[in-house]
Amino acid sequence: MSVELNHTIVHARDKRESAEFLAHVLGLEVGTERGPFLPVATANGVTLDFAAVPAESIAMQHYAFLVSDEEFDAAFARIREAGIAYYADPHLKQPGEINHHHGGRGVYFMDPAGHGMEIITRPYGSHEQAPTASS
Repeated sequence: MSVELNHTIVHARDKRESAEFLAHVLGLEVGTERGPFLPVATANGVTLDFAAVPAESIAMQHYAFLVSDEEFDAAFARIREAGIAYYADPHLKQPGEINHHHGGRGVYFMDPAGHGMEIITRPYGSHEQAPTASS
């Protein structure tokens, strides 16, 4: 049996605001509301189902999206155009920068509910670093 992630529930103060935010940045569509959920589907069939919960119930989560170089350029342009703060690191200590880890590019930003979002052009570990003279 093959195992695949099918969907996950993303808690938000305002599910529409959060779903539209992510869909806009990634160039995706917000789906049709199903019960308490507002879905945003990715190309590999995984759906993020946004659900409204009280703000005090939201625990910060991290969501990383693997994108092509062209999709990264488009998403990063939308991030900058919208004035969204972005960082090269998950601890938000390198503002206004992107990273070049794993032979690609990556950037972190926060969604309206306080979740950490990341877009990367290469999967983690996909580009092994050559040893340096000091190693």
